[in-house]
Amino acid sequence: MGYELHITRSEDGLARGEAAISFEEWSKLLAQDTEMRRDGYAEVRAPDGTTIRMEDEGLAVWTAYSAHQENGKRAWFSFYRGSITCSNPDAEIVRKMWRIAQQLSAVVQGDEGELYDEHGEAR
Repeated sequence: MGYELHITRSEDGLARGEAAISFEEWSKLLAQDTEMRRDGYAEVRAPDGTTIRMEDEGLAVWTAYSAHQENGKRAWFSFYRGSITCSNPDAEIVRKMWRIAQQLSAVVQGDEGELYDEHGEAR
């Protein structure tokens, strides 16, 4: 699974009630951000050649990511229960997460509660 970072409005990372980012807010942001594309699914090819696919209407990919490859590495953003999550993000992805968080009046927070800044670093 790996380590996840979350764009959230809640100090404990669990978005509830008014602190939750709504699916409508996420959809609006995706429609306005030309670097993001809502795919609604994620696919990866396993080392044995099989394809693993996950479908969810809140899944989006950051197409401007410097390591983005149409048939390979991608920066996936997943909307789930009022937060937006990325698994194992590098500093470039964390910086993009921070910019998205600013638009949503939110923060970028790791699984252990640490907060990340505009440089992609934990503070």
